[in-house]
Amino acid sequence: MRPFIVGIAGGTASGKTTIAARAAVQLGAVVLTHDRYYLDAPSPRGHDFDRPESLQTSLLAEHLGALTRGEGIDAPVYDFATHSRAAHTEHIAPTEIVFVEGILVLAEPELCVRFDYRVFVHCDDDTRLGRRLARDTRERGRVWDDVLQQWFSTVRPAYKSYVEPSRQHAALVLDGDGVLDTQVGRLVAGVRLALAARA
Repeated sequence: MRPFIVGIAGGTASGKTTIAARAAVQLGAVVLTHDRYYLDAPSPRGHDFDRPESLQTSLLAEHLGALTRGEGIDAPVYDFATHSRAAHTEHIAPTEIVFVEGILVLAEPELCVRFDYRVFVHCDDDTRLGRRLARDTRERGRVWDDVLQQWFSTVRPAYKSYVEPSRQHAALVLDGDGVLDTQVGRLVAGVRLALAARA
């Protein structure tokens, strides 16, 4: 049986990565992030990472096709510290369930049509901004002023233009402000029901 592919979208820092990772453990799924497919940004200051053209979505679509055929892929590894892809790749073998996670995965038609189940994680803007500030300063070596400038100039506008409208494609909407275990449980239950319906 071909892999069951789940698309999980939502705004930056909405909680989608954490929810997907925890649900994947329970389901024995693999998580493939759209972030891996960012193109190099030699001049990151002022670069808009939140528009569709900033990612090599065609390669991700190609990789999803391979996984669907039961073939492994060599997924790129993106280094957020250097804003470029690493020289090495990571081999990912197909599993019964594949989670594809990223802000734009439901906004990209060539990805959306490949999903057997579509999920959107909604979260309050203020909560997302607070999480983004904490993450980018702690994990990515950023400073507050740069994070805030990026948020208002590119992140928030792209959310309104691309990410939020893609919610209409979701069969399940999770609450990124809600209790984490509850949202993980809802995702696991939704995937199991959808998988059973396919069978």
